[in-house]
Amino acid sequence: QVQLVESGGGLVQPGGSLRLSCQVSGQSLEYFAIGWFRQAPGKGREGVSCSSVGDDSTYYADSVKGRFTISRDIPKNTIYLQMNSLKPDDTAVYYCAATWGISSAQNMCARQIVAYWGQGTQVTVSS
Repeated sequence: QVQLVESGGGLVQPGGSLRLSCQVSGQSLEYFAIGWFRQAPGKGREGVSCSSVGDDSTYYADSVKGRFTISRDIPKNTIYLQMNSLKPDDTAVYYCAATWGISSAQNMCARQIVAYWGQGTQVTVSS
């Protein structure tokens, strides 16, 4: 059984940084496409960043490009999202995600093609 558990959310001031982690169990990350999604209050869920199997293809939403970085540590079986220069508009519940056999990171994020979801972690950007 594949499980994803996020950590690292919290309250941060505008301009600050956070690193979200997502511990994966039940299958090696080597075989997954991975992603981070978020849902702000009153809005639909959106794809923030995704990366294909082997990290051959990586996608970032325009709103986070240049500020956020997705990565994975296969020995630790953990997905990361480094978030810098945070803005109040980044306030949301963030979900990590994994799925099989996706070669296009943009498709995974845009069409939310996900087999496994984490439970979510709250990120609040406020002074």
